[in-house]
Amino acid sequence: MAPKVLVSDKLSETAVQIFRDRGIEVDFEPTLGKDKDALAAKIGEYDGLAIRSATKVTDKILEAATNLKVVARAGIGTDNVDKVAASKAGVIVMNTPFGNMITTAEHAIAMMFAVARQIPEASASTHAGKWEKSKFMGVELTNKTLGVIGAGNIGGIVCDRALGLKMKVVAYDPFLSEEKADAMGVEKVELDELLARADFITLHVPLIDATRNILSRENLLKTKAGVRIINCARGGLVDEEALADLLKSGHVAGAAFDVFAEEPATENPLFNLPNVVCTPHLGAATTEAQENVALQVAEQMSDYLLTGAVQNALNMPSVTAEEAKVMGPWIKLAEHLGAFVGQMTDEPVKAVNILYDGVASEMNLKALDCAVIAGLIKPQTPDVNMVSAPVIAADRGIKTSTTTQAKGGTFDGYIKVTVVTENRERSIAGTVFSDGKPRFIQIKGINIDAEIGQHMLYTTNNDVPGIIGTLGKTMGENGVNIANFTLGRKETGGDAIALLYVDNSIPEPILKKLCDTGLFNSVSPLEFDV
Repeated sequence: MAPKVLVSDKLSETAVQIFRDRGIEVDFEPTLGKDKDALAAKIGEYDGLAIRSATKVTDKILEAATNLKVVARAGIGTDNVDKVAASKAGVIVMNTPFGNMITTAEHAIAMMFAVARQIPEASASTHAGKWEKSKFMGVELTNKTLGVIGAGNIGGIVCDRALGLKMKVVAYDPFLSEEKADAMGVEKVELDELLARADFITLHVPLIDATRNILSRENLLKTKAGVRIINCARGGLVDEEALADLLKSGHVAGAAFDVFAEEPATENPLFNLPNVVCTPHLGAATTEAQENVALQVAEQMSDYLLTGAVQNALNMPSVTAEEAKVMGPWIKLAEHLGAFVGQMTDEPVKAVNILYDGVASEMNLKALDCAVIAGLIKPQTPDVNMVSAPVIAADRGIKTSTTTQAKGGTFDGYIKVTVVTENRERSIAGTVFSDGKPRFIQIKGINIDAEIGQHMLYTTNNDVPGIIGTLGKTMGENGVNIANFTLGRKETGGDAIALLYVDNSIPEPILKKLCDTGLFNSVSPLEFDV
């Protein structure tokens, strides 16, 4: 029986025809996604669901989707899909991460022109029969300094276009190497320097804890007088109230926003302010981009349903069905190893060296490599997956090398990941026990045996008395239950580490209490997808 796909949002007829041409039965109902009850009643018939942003794939929808194997989003963002529930239900979630990069970058450039020359206001005035030529004095972009916050895929295109406009480009991106910046023709700077120098600032980062309100009131006050700010990335990156105040005071000369902290945005502090250009999240709204992502989603879904090939999956590695039976725990281990160093590293990564020992060396190393890199990058780029991770790593100038060796120790096999930055190397190793559970077996060259949990705490210290008591007492007094506690040291009185597996995320005040004891060289909370 041919696979059956439901398209519940608007998708191009060309994309729908791809399904039919490849022998897949398809029902095209572009308004069904807006009716959750009707969708829930019908979804059980289908193997695949193709969506855009209107359809909300909730746990209730997934519960009714008894035959569903794949959900594919024509676009990047998958906030409208409950990925945890999908994973539990065995449903693959795909997106199309590269189909609208150029369109979004071009929108940012267009918004920069619009706010520099006050085009929307001038247009409205002229339409009203006025001829206020002297009122709309603009500024040139040529020779101005553009500050780009986030120089990844979209930010990199903006840099390239800005250089073509003869702008000077400075970029702040903790994961942009000097070599990559030089190749791009931009100057890598710290955030404070960018704020002080930029005539225009444009944001191209995801909304995560590290970037939320990156342009806070405090940082906005550090900007150059007369700066103009463009946000076509995500709402929540800029303190909109603070920006409105600085626009009113004249410190900020203009702003252009395509995204807002609350969407749909029917009210906002930036609305109705002079020289503020607003658009309703149009970054990806071009005919070409919509067609590109639609065609990609149809091809990806067809490939998976007909051949089992997986592309751009957010919750499944790119391995065959046969490999998955054996490699599943090892892929999870590889991701955990990458996630550990990714959460511990706050400077640009230059290289990742991966050693596969014993049985691990005989597996699908490409998939394992991708899992390591995805884990490494995910703390800063939440939507990364095993397919896009190598591309993102290459864009950041990260070099990946792989070494294999025959069984060389106590374990049947293990994986060791070493990350190299400008200032240090950091390594961690792990294995999979006979029960199928991944374990950390070495950190910083110190042997341990640590079970991996969702919430963990990693500390480093000198090997002195009182560490166990301090950790246990502090956790206990603050209601944090320890599920597992692992210690390791190089030698008596030397470097030592502790790894705690706890039941909940550890609040910042508790971390500060530990730091204030003076016993620890570092105190780092860690989170893992288990």
